[in-house]
Amino acid sequence: MILKDFIPAPDVQEYIQLYRIVHLVFNNGEQIPAKAYPPRPEQCIAFYPYDRETVEYASTGKQVSNLPVVLYGQFTEVTHRAIGNHFLVVQIIFNPGALFRLTGIPANEFTNQYVDAGTVFNSIIHDVNEQLFLAKDYLQMIEIVNAFVRTLIKRKKQSILPIDAVCLAMLNSEQPYSIDAIAKQACYSNRQLERKFKERTGLNPKLFNRVISFDNAFRMKNTFVKRDWLRIAVECGYHDYQHLVKAYKDFTGLTPNAFHQLEEKAPERKFGLNEGFYKTAI
Repeated sequence: MILKDFIPAPDVQEYIQLYRIVHLVFNNGEQIPAKAYPPRPEQCIAFYPYDRETVEYASTGKQVSNLPVVLYGQFTEVTHRAIGNHFLVVQIIFNPGALFRLTGIPANEFTNQYVDAGTVFNSIIHDVNEQLFLAKDYLQMIEIVNAFVRTLIKRKKQSILPIDAVCLAMLNSEQPYSIDAIAKQACYSNRQLERKFKERTGLNPKLFNRVISFDNAFRMKNTFVKRDWLRIAVECGYHDYQHLVKAYKDFTGLTPNAFHQLEEKAPERKFGLNEGFYKTAI
């Protein structure tokens, strides 16, 4: 069983943040709990070569299911994801702005959307899913998605701009950026910045900052289970614990402790796996 992040090939790293493979196999008839999937700063293509998942939006109860390849945009709410007994997902996690540059479709059209990737990338996406089904190991899967991304790059629709570098710097920063600093580095007025930022990330700069900080706190707690919440809050750029609590309630509807109690019931936990901080070179 595996839940691991892989570093993409050097020639595609301008566009791809990481690849993530999750492979979990349960006994037939075994009850598998749904995973509470919190917001994270990512736009993603997800391939499901075996069993597919059913996604339910926490806010509305809306369900989406039986999609072999999914494109989902930047989420700002929890979704509950139910999986089958043989679950394999291979995810391509894009750098901020990369999906817009590759497709020409503004990212805000995909915000909080979980859609059939075939409507955006046509039949090639299903050919890739079939190759992943036939792959002999995880290394070959990574080679397959690297090749697919190279195909997308050849067809790219938009050029890189300073704002793309700023978005990436925000993602990799340990502390939140100020809006003025973002606008200055991107060479835009505040009004232009918001429009361009939504075009690339699906969110305004302030909300994207908040998602990054929340995700850092979520992963830090998973990685360092015994670390106290105040320390996590400070290290992730919050003024105090109460500001962290507000972020958790805004994004999950729960307090930090309550959400992580739910997280401990995630399907991967049966195998001693969790979503922490790690990437693996191959």
